[in-house]
Amino acid sequence: MTAASKRKPLPGQVVLVLQGGGALGAYQAGVYQAMHESGIEPDWVIGTSIGAINAALIAGNPPGQRLDRLRKFWKFSDGPAPAVGPLAWLGMDSSLAMMNTVMRGIPNFFEPNPAALFGTHADVGVEAASYYSMAPLRESLTSLIGSGQLGQCSTRLTVGAVNARSGEMRYFDSRHETLSTDHVLASGALPPAFPAVRIEGEPYWDGGIYSNTPIEAVFDDHPRRDSLIFAVDVWQPDGPEPQSIWQVMGRQKDIQYASRTQSHLARQEQIQRLRRVIREMEKHVPAGQRSDPEVRELATYGCGATMHVLRLLAPRLEGESQAKDIDFTVAGVRTRWQAGYKDTLAMIERAPWEAPVDLIAGVVEHLGAKR
Repeated sequence: MTAASKRKPLPGQVVLVLQGGGALGAYQAGVYQAMHESGIEPDWVIGTSIGAINAALIAGNPPGQRLDRLRKFWKFSDGPAPAVGPLAWLGMDSSLAMMNTVMRGIPNFFEPNPAALFGTHADVGVEAASYYSMAPLRESLTSLIGSGQLGQCSTRLTVGAVNARSGEMRYFDSRHETLSTDHVLASGALPPAFPAVRIEGEPYWDGGIYSNTPIEAVFDDHPRRDSLIFAVDVWQPDGPEPQSIWQVMGRQKDIQYASRTQSHLARQEQIQRLRRVIREMEKHVPAGQRSDPEVRELATYGCGATMHVLRLLAPRLEGESQAKDIDFTVAGVRTRWQAGYKDTLAMIERAPWEAPVDLIAGVVEHLGAKR
């Protein structure tokens, strides 16, 4: 008997929410591996930046191929770790790897943009104004996602991007429109590293510069549904007091891209509780008055959906720095992937969503491993 067959029915649709974070996204791939091996496939995947790329690799492939596609993108292997390099004792192995990333890019992901050689003041246009080109990523996604799969996938896909002109956030949703590789690239176009991607005539950048945690898309969905939400955070909202300019830069990036997840959830818990209160109060309205247009209008603000939010937080790695989001080293990817796998297996084993909840609580938060 499989683990899935032993488990009680899940409390609603399964949603996987993925932040942006560059190389930190390897943790998200480990989260999906644990879900897949536990027989839990997402009904809806929402992502921003690297989260959008992982989301597309998941939603854009049938369940049996998803893990393989993620492994190929991340070049992940369960084999033995590589031998320690000769410069490791000086602490230079990772530094040299990241310097190589800055100078040469990442194969199948991004490469230096020749237009950047004209200088930062050259008017090259918003679609070329960047230090790197994402042409390799376009080719990678095309090869790893079946032709037309983003537009035809049965798993709902939502990716966030911000309009470079208006500054407004937009969530592109496969339930309402046909998505393509362009939508995924736009969600990952973090300026000034990457250029804007034009969709419907408008230039779009990485949604992470506006809101890096796209969980709001679930709470704003209509109609709201009972949900089991795997919310994967890769940036540390809490941290030690920085002591150097380098540490200050790292702490600033963590705070910026953690995107106030906790405050978002606190507000949504409050709003959803009020919706539940309205729903309960409607039951006390005399039957003869429920058909009144004003009463019916007020009743629409009620909601009986319960959303369980499973918070999974990527760990800090020893010796990591403010450049951790470009740490695409084999060791870095493996360590984060395996951490996501381990943390998610532990959460699924606990199955906290099966415990009784407050009748009025519409959003129930369950914390993963403490960091």
